[in-house]
Amino acid sequence: MKNILVTGGLGFIGSHFIELISQKHPETLITNIDKKTYATNKETEEQLSKLKNYRFIEADIGSHHDYNNIFDRSYDAIVHFAAESHVDRSILSVYPFVHSNVMGTVRLLEALREGKAKRMVHVSTDEVYGSLKEGTTSFHQQSPITPNNPYAASKASSDLFVRSFYKTYQVPVITTRSCNNFGENQHVEKLIPKTIYLAMQNKPIPVYGDGKQLREWIYVKDHCEALYLILMGGRIGQTYLIGTKEEKRNLEVIKNILSRVNKSESLIKFVDDRLAHDHRYSLEKDEKLTKLGWKPKYTFGAALDRTIQWYVQGGLDRWL
Repeated sequence: MKNILVTGGLGFIGSHFIELISQKHPETLITNIDKKTYATNKETEEQLSKLKNYRFIEADIGSHHDYNNIFDRSYDAIVHFAAESHVDRSILSVYPFVHSNVMGTVRLLEALREGKAKRMVHVSTDEVYGSLKEGTTSFHQQSPITPNNPYAASKASSDLFVRSFYKTYQVPVITTRSCNNFGENQHVEKLIPKTIYLAMQNKPIPVYGDGKQLREWIYVKDHCEALYLILMGGRIGQTYLIGTKEEKRNLEVIKNILSRVNKSESLIKFVDDRLAHDHRYSLEKDEKLTKLGWKPKYTFGAALDRTIQWYVQGGLDRWL
């Protein structure tokens, strides 16, 4: 690869992926497109700017006005992270999610159809499948897409556009769907960093409903390694499921964090449940990904220790 375009590269997963690509391919020019929303911070921007094989363009992938700035050259690959991703925010206002997640993806697909890049990896989520009952089988390749909240609906819509462009125009695209990510430099609106922040401040930690919702968790660095293998060796037109089988209840995760930072469980405060709150996400093992040589390197516990250490030793300052 001589040129790679990463969208949303100042965000949580995107920034980790850029650092990974820079390490593995120091000769590859990485172009990062990001519109610098509330979910980015100056420290990440400064950290990435020090990479020798990196350039940044502030742009909105959902706006046609920025098209020429983004595609001032052709790319060997696009890795598409850029998205509004917080469910609570999507419940309050759906339009930013339609703009970024749907329109942004469609504009990239049009660029791909015009030959502006040789292939694209579209990064999606297990939330497009909806919710599972306990004791049932995990989501699999043939599971129907049945999103239950506006965020999941916007990602499902983008996934369907990706499929349609592949089927109609034969554009070279791959879709990935991963379970819940966590790790260093995630915005404090998300469950794990939010819990760490509130615990360190001795503030009440809100728990939706009974806290028994089940999520499958993946450490962000493991996710990025999977994406790298898919980028380099994945089959065009395929969907890859990236899961770990590390299912944890939300309340269990919060109690694990409190124990690790020596805080009392009395900080836990049960609140009204989120609207249309999905109970369980779980992905089956994807043999296509296994054949590419991927398996997670970190257990949930080991990755949680690394994550807590990062936030406690100064990481929280990025978001405060």
